[in-house]
Amino acid sequence: MQKIINQIAEELQIKNSQVQATVQLIDEGNTIPFIARYRKEVTGGLSDETLRNLGERLSYLRNLENRKEEVKKIIEEQGKLTEEIVKNLEIAKTLAEVEDIYRPFKQKKRTRATIAKEKGLEELAKKIMEQKQENLMDIAKQYINEEKGVNSIEEALQGAKDIIAEEISDNPQYRKQIKKMCYREGIIETKAQNAEEKTNYEMYYTFSEALNKIPSHRILAINRGEKEKALKVNIQKPEEKILYYIQKDMIKQQAKEEYKVILEETILDSWKRLIEPSIEREIRSDLTEKAEEQAIKVFGKNAKQLLLAAPLRGFTVIGFDPAYRTGCKIAVIDETGKLLDTTTIYPTEPQNDVEGAKKTLIQLIAKYNVNMFAIGNGTASRESEVFVAQVIQEVKEKYGKDLHYAIVSEAGASVYSASKLATEEYPDINVSLRGAISIARRLQDPLAELVKIEPKAIGVGQYQHDVDQKKLDESLTGVVEDAVNKVGVDVNIATPSLLSYVAGINKTIANNIVKYREEKGKIQERKELLHVPKLGKVAYEQCAGFIRIFDGKNPLEMTAVHPESYEITEKLLQNIGYSKQDILDKEKLQEIRKTLQKINIPQKAKELNIGEMTLRDIIEELEKPGRDPREEMPKPILRADVFKFEDLQVGQILTGTVRNVIDFGAFVDIGVKHDGLVHISELSNSFVKNPSDVVSVGDIVKVKVIDVNYDRQKVKLSMKI
Repeated sequence: MQKIINQIAEELQIKNSQVQATVQLIDEGNTIPFIARYRKEVTGGLSDETLRNLGERLSYLRNLENRKEEVKKIIEEQGKLTEEIVKNLEIAKTLAEVEDIYRPFKQKKRTRATIAKEKGLEELAKKIMEQKQENLMDIAKQYINEEKGVNSIEEALQGAKDIIAEEISDNPQYRKQIKKMCYREGIIETKAQNAEEKTNYEMYYTFSEALNKIPSHRILAINRGEKEKALKVNIQKPEEKILYYIQKDMIKQQAKEEYKVILEETILDSWKRLIEPSIEREIRSDLTEKAEEQAIKVFGKNAKQLLLAAPLRGFTVIGFDPAYRTGCKIAVIDETGKLLDTTTIYPTEPQNDVEGAKKTLIQLIAKYNVNMFAIGNGTASRESEVFVAQVIQEVKEKYGKDLHYAIVSEAGASVYSASKLATEEYPDINVSLRGAISIARRLQDPLAELVKIEPKAIGVGQYQHDVDQKKLDESLTGVVEDAVNKVGVDVNIATPSLLSYVAGINKTIANNIVKYREEKGKIQERKELLHVPKLGKVAYEQCAGFIRIFDGKNPLEMTAVHPESYEITEKLLQNIGYSKQDILDKEKLQEIRKTLQKINIPQKAKELNIGEMTLRDIIEELEKPGRDPREEMPKPILRADVFKFEDLQVGQILTGTVRNVIDFGAFVDIGVKHDGLVHISELSNSFVKNPSDVVSVGDIVKVKVIDVNYDRQKVKLSMKI
């Protein structure tokens, strides 16, 4: 175990003591959000992201150790375990290396080598490998055995060569070295299956790049092109160097020419027939795995930013789900998220009933005092945006009322609309109208709405449907958990979907909490949760600090102060002359803030017998009780008029919202139909290694138009202003 701890500490560049303490907390059943927030003193303040990486590596390295033990045991049972094998297993750093060591001892299907062994040719193979000065033909003659199917010297030698070829292929040292050589000097090449055919992969029709340079997004694009039968993919390997390396190791200098010739032929056969195809598969698999890891990381980062987007509270919103033939779906939502009305209008093609649609919308605006539109960014979004801008203008001119609209990502809205959850929420509402409800609510509270859909359907990232879905799900579940627990959850209004992401709460407990508050009424204090079926002391300890109760019995419960710190928090307040009730009084809260800012943290922490990090967190919560950390995030851009693609000119400076961050740059919504691309080279005046170091999804950024392709409706942007 110490070896694992040392390795993780080195990889994550943290102290051994931090790893050791965290491993113990994980093994005791604590959740990552709980450890990140309430055990900072124990972990030395490790972030949720570092803790998740630590958890993943811990799981991988433990599996690796278990597999090493299994392999050792299997080889030992065969009576073939040597000190060298034990040593090689010990230093193996990946599961692939362990499998290479195990390869020669694996139960094989019938191969040319196993058939040759059945014919009694193993001894001949050994003699060839020994390369003694005896005449090879004379030796081979002794192994002719018609009963066993060896009818000639040629057949005997061929069988021996097959045995040697397989041994070369199974040699873990060779495989390790060959892979290194391929990664160092190998080149990935792609060609078109049909050069005349127009596809999305034209840039890869004649393409090559060094294996050690190719970025993740290109690997995934090539994989997809191959899968869709648009591309042929091949890896050029340093074949001459590989063959020379094996020959140098195997062929003795003093060996007779006949031995040299036969071994050179065997090495070439082993390389072409056995090693090269499997090494190519392994390299492609390694490249894909690394590329997927990167894509999942990017997706997770983007999803977190989207989940933590600032809510737009206090508005009655019209959710506008654009469409053509089937009409635009409309849902009116009040400021609490309650559905007030739904309808369908037809301002777009083929009906083009602009006047009838305007009349319906203006009636809804007047009836419900609507002040905001949330327009989905899918099909017919552009036409709908133009139409909504006209309605806003007309309402302004006729009634003097100001309205705005925001473009909202509708990714996953259709997934939600048809889900079991949506059916339970709105059993009497048509599936097509549920999307409009979701779009409106995403503007009001993105987190509460987005947790209702599968995280991978959120749609911010690249190639999310091509990557390992199990790994993607695990990673994104962690991202959603971190986001939900960072914000906290109002237990009296939260849906089961939102509650199920709270640390320590699973879907069953989440449903039980909702059922409990429906039967017993509003939950007044956190400890009441202990009466909820299946929510025991362990789950309570994990979830309590992330649960918010507004207007309850204890004002501390609208903060992230954990019940285990109530006593110390009250003591702290008493020390400065206040009580917990005073945080509800605006004037007293101002006084409390000023006094807390003057506190000597190290001194007060000793006095209260509490860690400095925990004390800082408590003070931060007391200064802003009930605050939503998302309020510090950039607010969505609100528009009242439309900017047309034709209006774009090179040199224009615009404000936009970052919609997606990928390996090669960022897509920015500047209010025209298609998002503009800021290439990685245009993100900053200084060198940018990773776009997410500079921008995040949801950021409001100033960009300059550097190229417009009016035919293809593409725009290139720069943040070098």
